[in-house]
Amino acid sequence: MNSSFPTGAFGGASGFGGPGGPAAAIFDAMDQFRKSFEQRTGGPSRMARGDVRAAVITLLAEEPMHGYQIINEIAERSGGSWKPSAGSVYPTLQLLADEGLITAEEQNGRKTYSLTGAGREEAEIVADKPAPWEAFSSHDHSNLTALPKAGMDLAGAAAQVARTGTPEQVHEAVTVLDEARRRLYAILAQD
Repeated sequence: MNSSFPTGAFGGASGFGGPGGPAAAIFDAMDQFRKSFEQRTGGPSRMARGDVRAAVITLLAEEPMHGYQIINEIAERSGGSWKPSAGSVYPTLQLLADEGLITAEEQNGRKTYSLTGAGREEAEIVADKPAPWEAFSSHDHSNLTALPKAGMDLAGAAAQVARTGTPEQVHEAVTVLDEARRRLYAILAQD
């Protein structure tokens, strides 16, 4: 069966989207750019298991909750910057139950967790420290979303120039991007 795109337009071997063509290079660069922000350099990226533990104990000291409530409460208190996965919360709940710090009771088809006496003692120790989500909510994390968005918008514009621009426009765009790169490094070089 023939390709749905005409040869040389998007899908041909020598066309824009062919192997080694300008589109492939631009999309590879955009993908690499996107992945560099997934690492979230510049702020706390991942909480350690102990931090999930402390967060769970802190929340259960306030009131009994089920796992989904715990996840959402942490996300809300961190301003959306930290939302632990079920794969980190539920094993932590099981570990705390194994240690005798919490109990689980079935309510309305869900397990609701609450602290035991030993768990309340542990909560008093944890209460002397800042809540784990405060590491997220006390910092301005707008740069974690604004910069990647601006970069992706720039990459999208570069891809558009590569797709539809004349050779002169492409050359001018390369000059602009080179200047932007130099200026970004100059920002980091400032005292």
